[in-house]
Amino acid sequence: MGKGGQSVQPSSRNEIKSGKDGHWVSPYNPLDPKAPELPSKGEIKAVIPKECFERSYMHSMYFVARDTVMAVGCVYIAHQTLSTDVPTDLLSVDALKWFVGWNTYAFWMGCILTGHWVLAHECGHGAFSPSQTFNDFWGFIMHQALLVPYFAWQYTHAKHHRRTNNTMDGESHTPNTREEMGLKNNVERHGGYAAIHEAIGDGPFAFLQVFAHLVIGWPLYLLGLASTGRLGNDGKPLDGDIMDHYRPWSKMFPAKIRAKIAVSTIGVIASWVGLCFAAQEYGVLPVTLWYMGPLMWNQAWLVLYTWLQHNDPSVPQYGPDEWTWVKGALSTIDRPYGIFDFFHHKIGSTHVAHHLFHEMPFYKADVATAAIKAYLEPKGLYNYDPTPWYKAMWRVAKTCHYVDDLNGIQYYKSLEDIPLSKDLKKD
Repeated sequence: MGKGGQSVQPSSRNEIKSGKDGHWVSPYNPLDPKAPELPSKGEIKAVIPKECFERSYMHSMYFVARDTVMAVGCVYIAHQTLSTDVPTDLLSVDALKWFVGWNTYAFWMGCILTGHWVLAHECGHGAFSPSQTFNDFWGFIMHQALLVPYFAWQYTHAKHHRRTNNTMDGESHTPNTREEMGLKNNVERHGGYAAIHEAIGDGPFAFLQVFAHLVIGWPLYLLGLASTGRLGNDGKPLDGDIMDHYRPWSKMFPAKIRAKIAVSTIGVIASWVGLCFAAQEYGVLPVTLWYMGPLMWNQAWLVLYTWLQHNDPSVPQYGPDEWTWVKGALSTIDRPYGIFDFFHHKIGSTHVAHHLFHEMPFYKADVATAAIKAYLEPKGLYNYDPTPWYKAMWRVAKTCHYVDDLNGIQYYKSLEDIPLSKDLKKD
């Protein structure tokens, strides 16, 4: 069956399981001999009301208008209450107000713009409207405005859906192996992240994980320097090649979509040129305050969702020998995001439904989720972690560091469970 981690008994009741430490545990463990048989995609779809798959131009455009009105309102409030001029006395109350004010604007504007990002993501999936041309038009505008290469990410995100939790051919947050983390013979640290963890300790390393994911993770991913799959579009290992989102000839993409990739890259370049002109005209600081601050929060949100919706120490990762589409899709986790569900169109609390049926419009996903939950939960196949997202983030940062192998059924393991080098030497 392959290598794996902790054993988890599947649940047959409508209850939330927790482990010995009190944390949520996925009810499905494919290593358990009593693990339930997985339904087909068709069987799951049959329990969802057909109207959940109906796409509406007007309904989708309403949300574009709603989010845009909120963004304009946020800019207006900031314009009326804040100045881009740095206070002369940096230790004054005015300086504190300036700092808090601009950071508050950056957070909420980034939060609102993540709504636009989700809508463009819907366009890429074809869930925005019945017309893919209409979808691509609006998706391109909204994503390019956020420096996202629309067509390139449309392709790689579709691959993420096709190969969810596949250790070899998955896309985004593909797990590292113990060797890639700097471990030898399971317990010996010989460099890399394992050595960094030993040097700085558990808490700081978890903070480093959060920083790496939420602050620099998105640009590194687009550049092909982190979190991509291990196989090119031809199914062959990369052998050290970089799969970025900008070069039309990147191994990430088949030849037939190179023209689209070029259009996306030109769009991103045009956006950067526009920002450079704005910086030249108005100054670097105003552009940073008005645009770059919110953009960083937007990027943090989008990485956070992908990171948390597919990773937990009790959720399996599958090698090519064990992976199936249904296994990957059912490895998705729904989580509560409170008020941010309103701004982000429930992308995190209805993610299981989204991964099963990405063509379903987001405004029908809560109805579909209720139907899916009613069908899957009694079988022990529905993942819902009630842990607040910020606590779940910290737990994932502390526990989901590597897998033993790329084959079989794998579970994330933590460097916190690896003995320190100094302790091994004493033995």
